[in-house]
Amino acid sequence: MAERTYLELSEDGGTSHKFYEVIVDGAKLTIRFGRIGDNGQTQVKELASPEKARAEAQKKIAEKTKKGYAPAVLGERQKRAVTRREVTSQKAAAGTSSAPVLWRFSGGSDRAFGIFVDEARCWMGNEGGSIYSLDHDGKLLDQFRLPDGVKCIVADDDWLYAGCDDGKVYDLGGKQPRVAYAIADDVDIYWLDIKDGVLGVADAAGNVAVFNHEDESQWKKKGRGNSGWMVRCDELGVYHGHSSGVTMYDWEDGRELWHQPTQGSVLFGWQEESTVFAATSANKVYRFTKRGTDPKIYDCDGTVFSCAAAEDGKYVFAGDNCSSVYCFAEDGTRLWKLATGCGSACSMQFFGDRLYIVTTDGSLACVDASEAAIAAAKAGTVPTAKTIKAPKPVAVAEAGEVETTVDVDSGVVVECVEDGAQVRVRVVSSGYDRSWNVQFPKDLRQPGARYVVDEVRESARGGFYRAHGGIRRLVQP
Repeated sequence: MAERTYLELSEDGGTSHKFYEVIVDGAKLTIRFGRIGDNGQTQVKELASPEKARAEAQKKIAEKTKKGYAPAVLGERQKRAVTRREVTSQKAAAGTSSAPVLWRFSGGSDRAFGIFVDEARCWMGNEGGSIYSLDHDGKLLDQFRLPDGVKCIVADDDWLYAGCDDGKVYDLGGKQPRVAYAIADDVDIYWLDIKDGVLGVADAAGNVAVFNHEDESQWKKKGRGNSGWMVRCDELGVYHGHSSGVTMYDWEDGRELWHQPTQGSVLFGWQEESTVFAATSANKVYRFTKRGTDPKIYDCDGTVFSCAAAEDGKYVFAGDNCSSVYCFAEDGTRLWKLATGCGSACSMQFFGDRLYIVTTDGSLACVDASEAAIAAAKAGTVPTAKTIKAPKPVAVAEAGEVETTVDVDSGVVVECVEDGAQVRVRVVSSGYDRSWNVQFPKDLRQPGARYVVDEVRESARGGFYRAHGGIRRLVQP
């Protein structure tokens, strides 16, 4: 008969809310762990005998009880509620000229916060968990659904990630989304950013935290305010926007490097090479150098939900709660204000003379922000926007599914190995440092499993590798 031990760690008023289950069935040891209310991840291991399986189980249980886990009854505690950003959008003021929208993709009625644009694709993610990618003419290229609402989409060099309401961060680089980080046990994500595999997170309580490439906490600080909707990361540090302004922290140890107050709470943040921007509830966009100096203020007519910039601040863009978008010159001069026609811009990005926005009515819209198009729009001439409707929603992607292969020469072979209480991934193929860990999807880590990945790249800061591209499980021919 199987022996089952179920433990939970849930702090009243705190952030930890997770479970750990150990099952011994003969010589088979099964461990399941994750966020309370979720199925979690499962690891299965065959030991040499039932006695060794029980001994290994007791070791695992002891490790968890030292960390504060205690026996509990499965199902008594409920899944923790998700904090979502509350935004109220109004129509643009009468008389506001319409923006020159080239095309508008309607992803449904769910509000959209996630956006990322590069040379090849325009990505959008909404609170229904749907993610769409389109080309620059609005043609749908791909779609899939994650298990929960998308809070943001961020890029880190050639990697693309989506942060979700289920507390997980998904790598979007393969055929199926993969769980790269699972941090909801420690923080209630409001926003996140990633630099060289290291994750920065802002949460509902105004904390800012940094997690390394293995999803382990590097440091956590209580900010000067609450409701941290902004976090941006670069090689210099972490920029945190909250109810009291913008604060910069050191990457390594979380030391505060500078703080600048703002009127109103920070609702969104953007960065360029040498500048950082904060959109606030007091109808303003703030701009600071990355040393925290030379503040500039851009005045809007409503609460600013989002902002972006071009050419390190040559132009500054903003979206307010009245369905209008703005463009400012570097010195703060307002150049134009135009109505979106599709709700308020929750997030935005400027790319190639176009302003891409995702909105409160669930749209991804492409605005022609060239000087000629804007001049024509201010004079009352705008193009007829092409409207693209999303296809029917698809089923939720199964993050744990993976193709199999017997071909060890089709990529780089990596192996999952036990390292204390953790399962690490290391390179087996020749030509790599076998002592370095590989940043690898959490949902695929099973002791002894081997995979073939398209590429393994050294991180920019060194000391670990990052898996890139497709992943296939290696099986015996």
